[in-house]
Amino acid sequence: PPGSQDPVHRHNAHAFVYVLEGSIVMAVQGNEPVTLTAGQTFYEGPDDIHTVGRNASLTEPARFLVVLFKNADEPILTPVP
Repeated sequence: PPGSQDPVHRHNAHAFVYVLEGSIVMAVQGNEPVTLTAGQTFYEGPDDIHTVGRNASLTEPARFLVVLFKNADEPILTPVP
């Protein structure tokens, strides 16, 4: 939704993000945030800590597809304090 934001987390997986609609801001620890729009992609490795994940707009929704390659017993998302 507009203005939404993810908590800091990790996936313990290879995460591939594809933006379907709108724009999102993403970053992993040690890298600057990037703004992605429809058709662009983002990658997170199994050791990455996802520090920024938010809708770039306060008024427009964003939609994206995430494909995770992970071990079946790993959680989808693990919060990082």
